[in-house]
Amino acid sequence: MGLIKAAIGAIGSTMQDQWKEAIRCENMPNDVLMVKKTTPNGVISNKSTIIVAPGQCAIIYDNGRVIDATAEEGAYTFDSSSTPSFFAGQFGAVFKEMWQRFTYNGATAKQQAVFFFNIKEIVDNKFGTPAPVPYQDWSHPIPNQMTGTVTPLRVSVKCFGKYTFKISNPALFMNVMSGTADIYRKDLVIEQIRTEVIASFQNVLNELGNSVHKVPVLELPSQTDEIKEIMDERVFDEKIRERGISLVGFAVESVTLDEESEKKIDDYELSSNASMQQGRLVGAYADAVKGAANNSNGAAQGFMGIGMMNMATGGMMGGVTQGPWQNQNNQQPQYQQPTQPAQPVQEQPSEPAEEQPAPEAKQEEQVQEQPQQEASKARFCTECGEKADDDAKFCSKCGNKLK
Repeated sequence: MGLIKAAIGAIGSTMQDQWKEAIRCENMPNDVLMVKKTTPNGVISNKSTIIVAPGQCAIIYDNGRVIDATAEEGAYTFDSSSTPSFFAGQFGAVFKEMWQRFTYNGATAKQQAVFFFNIKEIVDNKFGTPAPVPYQDWSHPIPNQMTGTVTPLRVSVKCFGKYTFKISNPALFMNVMSGTADIYRKDLVIEQIRTEVIASFQNVLNELGNSVHKVPVLELPSQTDEIKEIMDERVFDEKIRERGISLVGFAVESVTLDEESEKKIDDYELSSNASMQQGRLVGAYADAVKGAANNSNGAAQGFMGIGMMNMATGGMMGGVTQGPWQNQNNQQPQYQQPTQPAQPVQEQPSEPAEEQPAPEAKQEEQVQEQPQQEASKARFCTECGEKADDDAKFCSKCGNKLK
C-alpha cells in the first residue's frame, strides 16, 4: 500500500472540483498542530484521493502502523498494491524508520486514517522569566586591587520576549505527543514548551554573561541571532527536540532590572563620575548643615559630624562649601574703594579742671587770709614784746633794737 502522486504543485480550484470526495484538511490555523481525517467507515479504499496542502505533512496510518507519508503539497492516489513512497518531501529519511510496525499512544487495531500535521512555523509565542535571573554584567567591571583583576557586576534581570517553533519530526511528535487523537491543539503542549524555553534561555544567559561573550545586560534585546546560535550549538533546547519540535526564532523584547540591581548600577556610575559624586556630596552636606542648625540640643555634635565628613572626603567638602557663589565673588573685577571725605577730627575733651570755689567762699577765704597776712607783717620787740611801727628801728618801750 502507498501513495501515488497524481498532481504536482499547488492545489488549484480545478483540482479541488475534480476531487471533491478526497481526504483533505483544508485549514490548519496557527493553534492547531495535528488533525485526523478518515472516511465514514474508517477504511481508505483503493484509489482514494488524498490532498496535501502547503505547510502540511500527511501520514497514512493503517492498523497500528505507518504505511506511507509525504510532506510535499499535491494530490495523491492511495494504491493498496503499491509500495510506500516514503521519499516524498523533506521527511523521507524519517519516514523510512517508520516502515516497521510503529504503534502510537492509544492506537486501536483495524483502522485507517490520514493524520495531517501543521509543519508551518508557529508564531507569536510569548515567554517571560517568572523570577529575576542572575546575570554577570561586564559593562560595569569591579577592579580587585589585591589580585589586579576585574570581576563583573552581578545583577538580576527579568526578560520577556517571543519565540517561534515548528514540528520538525512529525513521526516523533505523533509518537510522543499527539498519538492518534482526532485533533491536537497548541495549548495542550505550549505550557510545557514555554517552561523548557525559559530553562534553555537561562542557560544562554549564563553563556552571554561569561568572560568570553561579555554582553552588557541592557544590550540583550539586540542579541537575537547570538542567542539562537548559542542555543543551537550547546543544544540547550534538547528537551524540546525530543518531542519532535524545534525552535525557529527567539527574540528578547525587554530586560528589566530588579530594584537592588538598579541601585547597584546607579551607585557604580555615581562612584565613577567625579562631578556626580561632588553633586551628591553637596546635597549631603546641605542636609547635614540644615539638620545641625535645626537641632538645638545636638548642634555642636552635628557640626562636629560635618567636620568629620570633610576629613573623610579628603577635604573635598572644603571646596564644596565654598559654593559657586564664592567662586563668582572671587571672579569679580577688583576696583578701588572710593575715597571718603575726611571727617573733622573731634578734639577729645581734656580732663575737667579742679572745681572753682564759689565767689562767696573765695571772698570768705580772702577775709581769713588777710589778718594772717597782716599778722605776718606786724613787728614786735623781741625783748618786751611791744608792737613796733613798721619803720621803727628801736622799741619805743625798752629801746631794744628791732630787727
